[in-house]
Amino acid sequence: MYWCKIAQTQAEFDAIAKLNYATFIEEIPQHEPNESKRKIDRFHSENTYLVVYKETELVGMLAFRDQRPFSIDEKIGAVENYLEEEVCEKLCEIRLLAVRKEYRTGRVFLKLAQALYSFAYEKGYSAAVISGTTREEKMYKQMGFTQFAPAVGAEEARFLPMVLTRPQFERTLQQRLAKESSTFYPGPVKQLEDLAYSDISHRSLTFQALFQRMRKGLLQISQANYVATLVGTGTLANDVLLGQLKGQRLGRGIILSNGEFGERIIEQAKQWDLTFDTVQNVWGHPFDPTIIQERLQSGLYNWLLFVHGETSTGTCNDMELLVSLTKEYDVKLCADCISTFGAMPFSLENCYLATAVSGKAIGAMSGLAFVFSQGLAEPSTLPVYVNLANYQRETVPFTMPTALVANIEKALQAYPERFGLLQERFQSLQQLSVVEKYQLQTSPYPMIVTLNLPEAYRNLCMDLKLNGLYLHGDSIYLRQKNFMQIAIIQPGFESAFKQIKEIVFYYEQVVGI
Repeated sequence: MYWCKIAQTQAEFDAIAKLNYATFIEEIPQHEPNESKRKIDRFHSENTYLVVYKETELVGMLAFRDQRPFSIDEKIGAVENYLEEEVCEKLCEIRLLAVRKEYRTGRVFLKLAQALYSFAYEKGYSAAVISGTTREEKMYKQMGFTQFAPAVGAEEARFLPMVLTRPQFERTLQQRLAKESSTFYPGPVKQLEDLAYSDISHRSLTFQALFQRMRKGLLQISQANYVATLVGTGTLANDVLLGQLKGQRLGRGIILSNGEFGERIIEQAKQWDLTFDTVQNVWGHPFDPTIIQERLQSGLYNWLLFVHGETSTGTCNDMELLVSLTKEYDVKLCADCISTFGAMPFSLENCYLATAVSGKAIGAMSGLAFVFSQGLAEPSTLPVYVNLANYQRETVPFTMPTALVANIEKALQAYPERFGLLQERFQSLQQLSVVEKYQLQTSPYPMIVTLNLPEAYRNLCMDLKLNGLYLHGDSIYLRQKNFMQIAIIQPGFESAFKQIKEIVFYYEQVVGI
């Protein structure tokens, strides 16, 4: 198996020095030989090395550097003299592209190309320049590079100044690499089929039939009496929920938070000028039933709002407990089920209001949000677009893309079997070594796991990206806590997970974990 990573250990840097010597002294005579048969690059401390492995053997490499002057600047002068201004906004130089002779196959160069594009694109470079040896001109062109200045160097070591621009990459290579990549995001969900019904009006009979089937499917899964469908995100759905609490003048409430999305709801509730208190726990820590019961016993609260599946930590908060407590003290229970809806079977029949979206566990396209309720909303003076009563009519009040409705209606046909599929995936994920060692000890649910990785794994998320495997780790709140997440809701999970399992197996050996 071939795979890529960013070099980080001394053993890797030693292997790089050996390959550098074999390629650029013994094969291409650029430097004087030495007894150690190692060549440490003069820009070593400034380089980022992307390396290719055959299982645990380093077989190829290239180096990124974005500090000026570039090596190529020293050969031809400033590259800006040859390139268009927009190409030069954020340049990097690629050097020391080398592969051991016995591994110079299409698979190795494809891996290097994939890593190169992923890294450069991630860092936002406008272009990458390279001094490409004339011996490998065909290979560079296949990777998307074009010559932009005359060849330089002695006859036995002649080089071509070449460039790969961001537009060139997007035109020729991005789509190809996208087909070879897999995501483990908790949303949006990759769609394998083209959207249909894009030209059908939301006032047509075709739309009405699709819409009613979609709504029926949503109500079957949720066991709610009513569902309102909005064009927008989960944030909009939660705004509609909070607006309903405000418009119905329900008085003081209590909001529970033990993660990023609980904190966001608190901020939204402040914007609605709701009267409420909070129970705020450490991220991922379950709520103490005694504390909640003491609050509700006071008789001060008419509603309670919580996040059922706290995506930021992979924690599933105990809905059954809260149903029991709110029933006992006659408090209206409201739930953000954006991350859990469709991930596992549960009932919303005891929730006054609850929210969900299309682009999470049910596997449909992002773009529609849902507010579930047990009763019809009473008329209020809330703004039109966030007034729940407007969405509970038989007809759709505002423009709604038929393509999204049809996409969701089809996704819902996978239930209830999809519950079993997600559970199987979740169980297989528990067998991954890094999950066994570093999963947050929360109350997980079959949608996502959250890893709190040690320093030795600091590059793992980026290293997997180099191999076309995209884990969830770029959100600010995840970076701040050094969390990385793996969701199980994407299509093709089984084959992509097999790749991750193989890479992590070799990764831990290479890094020495």
